[in-house]
Amino acid sequence: MAGQKTFPYRAAVVSCNGECPASAGFQCKYGCVGCGNCMAVCESGAIVWNENQTAQVDEELCTACGACVKACPQEVIHIHECANYIVVRCSNQDKGKAAKEVCRVSCIGCGICEKTCTAEAVKVVHNCAVIDERLCLSCGMCAVKCPRHVIGDLRGIF
Repeated sequence: MAGQKTFPYRAAVVSCNGECPASAGFQCKYGCVGCGNCMAVCESGAIVWNENQTAQVDEELCTACGACVKACPQEVIHIHECANYIVVRCSNQDKGKAAKEVCRVSCIGCGICEKTCTAEAVKVVHNCAVIDERLCLSCGMCAVKCPRHVIGDLRGIF
């Protein structure tokens, strides 16, 4: 179990929602491949498989050591500032139609989140939303407006 954390703290987060499972005959080439490398190197036991067979991090157990970040061959795990609860759960860089074909909830780069963000913290880069955690106010408006529900709130509020 991880030690007592002071706020704000850091934890790993996986930028993939797992809605494009290989078992369905297709998979996003940018997402979690379920290799288990991250779980193998996580000394705190913070990484588990979710219902979509995608790596998911328990931020209460995560020590933000970064071992999983280095071990991920897809580079979909990053260290996240937990004072900011809003995250993008997608790494797909394909354009709209192509992204929709491999994942029912992939980012399609529509830009609604970018237009909605009053703090200018959200940008669409390579057809995928990216949040600058230094600018994000955690208001959740981008999550509310996202038509594909790619942007989410780690607290589960939005």
